[in-house]
Amino acid sequence: MNSELITEFLRKGNVFAVVGVSRNPEKYGHKVYKDLKEAGHTVYPVNPYLDEVLGDRCYPSLSDLPGKPDVVETVVPPAVTEQIVRECHALGIDKVWMQPGSESAQAIAFCKRNGIKFVQGVCVMVQRRTRR
Repeated sequence: MNSELITEFLRKGNVFAVVGVSRNPEKYGHKVYKDLKEAGHTVYPVNPYLDEVLGDRCYPSLSDLPGKPDVVETVVPPAVTEQIVRECHALGIDKVWMQPGSESAQAIAFCKRNGIKFVQGVCVMVQRRTRR
């Protein structure tokens, strides 16, 4: 775990996109989105199957967002994360946080090859709360 990288990702002004946001309060896609919002971050919800979550407009993809996020948080299956890191690269987004369970060797290798900073193996909510 790279502590400096985590601190950089969690910087107060950073805008997040949560890919795999969910309306179900039991799912991590919902918990992560709500946690980052409540912490004061601007957070874009991304899920092609939802119109809104917690009263906020939901976007079908990263390229549909009204602004470029600083950090993309993936809460999706590993195969989807592999597509997301490619989309991040194409959009010039250079920070990806792979929620535990969403990472894959292919996604990590792609990030390394393409200069995308990434965090994996640790939960964004846990890290945010322990770094107040």
